[in-house]
Amino acid sequence: MRNSSWRAMLRSPLVVIVLVVLVWFIATFLVLPNANLLISTFFPDGKLSFRALEKLISSERALKSLWHSFALAATLAVTVNVVGIFIVLVTDYFKIRGSRVLWLGYATTLIYGGIVLAAGYNFIYGKNGFITNAALNVFPDIDPNWFSGYFAVVVVMTLATTTNHMLFLGSSLAKIDYQTIEAARNMGASTWRILWRIVLPALRPMIFAVTVLTFLTGLGALTAPLVLGGTDFQTIAPMILTFSKSSGSRDLAALLAIILGLATIVLLAMMNRVEKSGTYFSVAKVATPLQKQPIRNPLANVLVHVAAYVLFVVYALPVLLIVLFSFLESTAISTGTITWDSFTLANYATVFGTPSVLKPFVVSVVYSALASLIVVLGMLFVARVFQKHRNPVTTLLEYLLHIPWILPTILIALALVMTFDRPNPLIGGQVLTGTTVLLLVAYVIVKIPFTLRLLKAAFASVPESLEDAARILGAGPLFTLRTVLVPLVLPTAAAITALNFNSLLDDYDTAVFLYHPLYEPLGLAIRASTEGENNLDAMSITFVYTVLLMIIMGFTMWLVYGRGGARGRRGVRRGTRRAGAGAGPGAAAAPVAVPVPAAAVATVSPAPTPAPRA
Repeated sequence: MRNSSWRAMLRSPLVVIVLVVLVWFIATFLVLPNANLLISTFFPDGKLSFRALEKLISSERALKSLWHSFALAATLAVTVNVVGIFIVLVTDYFKIRGSRVLWLGYATTLIYGGIVLAAGYNFIYGKNGFITNAALNVFPDIDPNWFSGYFAVVVVMTLATTTNHMLFLGSSLAKIDYQTIEAARNMGASTWRILWRIVLPALRPMIFAVTVLTFLTGLGALTAPLVLGGTDFQTIAPMILTFSKSSGSRDLAALLAIILGLATIVLLAMMNRVEKSGTYFSVAKVATPLQKQPIRNPLANVLVHVAAYVLFVVYALPVLLIVLFSFLESTAISTGTITWDSFTLANYATVFGTPSVLKPFVVSVVYSALASLIVVLGMLFVARVFQKHRNPVTTLLEYLLHIPWILPTILIALALVMTFDRPNPLIGGQVLTGTTVLLLVAYVIVKIPFTLRLLKAAFASVPESLEDAARILGAGPLFTLRTVLVPLVLPTAAAITALNFNSLLDDYDTAVFLYHPLYEPLGLAIRASTEGENNLDAMSITFVYTVLLMIIMGFTMWLVYGRGGARGRRGVRRGTRRAGAGAGPGAAAAPVAVPVPAAAVATVSPAPTPAPRA
């Protein structure tokens, strides 16, 4: 990291252009909307007013939603940790038969989530779900609404939000020095004492981090309470959505969003404080790789195996049923009876053969692809400037670009709606609310922190000697960036683009506030299919949508995590050869860059961005 004064930084025309565009973007889309939200809430007529707070106190629904959100968040902090730690231990720590198969079942939440996951559980276990209808055929007295409310939301979100444990806690577990465990065993410690006194304490920092992320996920949950909560269990986010639809209650929606944002900021500040005050040490200079531990107690071994495979069924069953139901007639799903005559390809023919049905899928693909490409291309230049020129100006701009990390997506979307519903001089006097542009802008905004953080890490991993060699050989800054640096970080940029594309495909939280009525994204179409009890055709089409999403997301995850290392090594070799060929004859002798696999970079991000959507 090089420190430079802002005057030295401004000598480069490219840096000046990047900074001017960046300052305009931050002021227009990050600072102004959120400041306008605060002003419109507490200064509606130019004077300080607590009318919104009075509305909140007098609204039983709003206060109840606040209580439900914090109760859900606190519950998930316990249930997700219990389930998440268990699945990490049975796949990475204990010797469990079929642990690789178990991992695949637990990892199904990596390829579907958010509105898709909530709708899938609703179609399977809900009032008109297949399992419920099949059970009613045998036990007519069963309550058809058994899977709804607080219980259903907790179950679905518990299963959906263990992804952080699999990605981050599993990685931390692999770094534990096996010599410590072996030493404790030689001193007579039992398997469970080693787990309780050595392994779990070593994982405590990461457990705390994923607990905070889980709490935040539960606090801002929208899709699961909206689809499965029913009338008895609604949280802050659905109430914000409800209140924002009316101009008379929009100030109450803004106040709820601000409360959600303040809670997020406080929790993230607590997490950072604990991380800074923590003490981390290693007991060995060269850590011995962790070896899986046998469960020596026969009864405990059987119980752990049974619990592991029961969870496997719970995780994998919805995915298998969704794939199966995509080939079934809607009547077979609604009645809970399946025969050979029920199987059909008509659902897929309807999706691919009817433009109006395929349109939401295409709209989401276009939005996701455009947003992913725009944010990566823009942050390539910004990350390079921040990494090369470290001074108070770039530090301040970098902090401002992390605003989407500390504010909930709902608050950002609501602020954009309330700010750009009138002509704004910063965007040439245009009105963006109600247009197709505003949703694209929001998608770019929410992906900036994640993209910037990883691209900065990618640029930092490139040896400075390569850039120095290119400069000595007469290459200009722009030529060096294009032919030397970009090829080296291209594998990471490609991985980030794929991950961003995946996470935006089935977005509902942002789209529900900002979508254009003529271009409805996929998340809205799936949500609409869960509202009509008798819309059987929409249910079948949603299953096809879900299968297509899982195929795309699964392929993307394989590209990022399965082939990232090899692709990163090939990209480094190509980039090094380009550096030598582009700068001059002598540049071929430049040092070879150390490869940083895209998958490795992507999985160590401390951001809440990879958190599962529920």
